Amino acid sequence: MGKIPVALQLYSVRRDLASDFEGTLRQVKDMGYEGVEFAGLFDRSVERVKQLLDDLGLIPVSAHVPFEEMMSDPDGVLDCYAELGCSYVAIPYMTEEHRPGAPGFGEVIESIKKLGQVARDKGLTLLYHNHDFEFVKVNGVYGLDLLYSSVSPELLQTQIDTCWVNVAGVDPVEYIKNYSGRAPVVHLKDFVMKGKEKPAKMYQLIGMESDDDTQSSDESFGFRPVGYGVQDIPAILKAAEDAGARWLVVEQDEPGPGKTAMESVKMSIDYLRSLK
Repeated sequence: MGKIPVALQLYSVRRDLASDFEGTLRQVKDMGYEGVEFAGLFDRSVERVKQLLDDLGLIPVSAHVPFEEMMSDPDGVLDCYAELGCSYVAIPYMTEEHRPGAPGFGEVIESIKKLGQVARDKGLTLLYHNHDFEFVKVNGVYGLDLLYSSVSPELLQTQIDTCWVNVAGVDPVEYIKNYSGRAPVVHLKDFVMKGKEKPAKMYQLIGMESDDDTQSSDESFGFRPVGYGVQDIPAILKAAEDAGARWLVVEQDEPGPGKTAMESVKMSIDYLRSLK
């Protein structure tokens, strides 16, 4: 598996956390994950969560925090995750009006610069977590590349989600290489997809753009544990190591057929630990 430690994006087990927050984190640690990436604190105080992580020996690597939430109170929101002990905070998703190609994308870039400076002042590093929609061309350049070329590395680093890069038709290995030295946290996510056509309601699969937080019945696409889909995981791991990644983060938005979320994330870490 190499020398890069592995964390779990806790969105993967969000329903388990909602019913048993402490017990779920304990199981994540027992599986072999060294750290976690948050997607909310489930109404727990920062102090309580920090103490729990300390007791379990889990490292709070990063947190996914909605763009709008950070913009509404940059100091307050980022103070929370700095106090928790995170090294990174990531913009996890952009609604349509904020995406590359939208009229307001220029303003979004300026807002990200401001967030990046606030984060830096608090000892955090701002990341951007991509989906496939950032690979629309803007003046002949991928929107994601435009974002990274417009904001200095001191204010914004990458969090390359290897699944969505692949779904966009781009080689995740080569894309990680393109951002060598600017890819401290790489998301490992595996999937299957029939043909080259993406589902019409793709983002219902991740609980977005839908009132129903369940996986779509469209069987043309589905998430899988790391190592159980189409991704060339050994090549991705090598690229991440060569690019200087400090953390790998497993994420599976929905469990695969016949598996629970906890079973799925255990399969992922077991697979990664099996690699020599």
